[in-house]
Amino acid sequence: FICIYLHIGRGIYYGSYLYTPTWLVGVIILFLVMGAAFMGYVLPWGQMSFWGATVITNLLSAVPYLGVDLVQWVWGGFAVDNATLTRFFTFHFLMPFIVAAATMIHLLFLHQTGSNNPLGINSKKDKIPI
Repeated sequence: FICIYLHIGRGIYYGSYLYTPTWLVGVIILFLVMGAAFMGYVLPWGQMSFWGATVITNLLSAVPYLGVDLVQWVWGGFAVDNATLTRFFTFHFLMPFIVAAATMIHLLFLHQTGSNNPLGINSKKDKIPI
């Protein structure tokens, strides 16, 4: 997470947020990594993990109209139990592949737009098309 936060800080400092598609994919990657970390936190299935899963998944109930159904879908029933643990384990396993795909999309967008740098040198001049 420290590297991701440093990368975001660099992007804010150099104005990389002006390249909206690249920036938005980066934000999506941040949320995916946070989701993977949360699901990994639940996997030991102790008291802290159980109540962490209960509290965080109950935040989904604040979504208008869909909240209760969304929570029950994430839980796999009407409470946090073994079905929830199985779902979280599956998503935790699949999440690195999703993050890798999103990272490739991020790099593709970055290759198209060029990156900002501290010297202000135009990086598009020496670009080789893929």
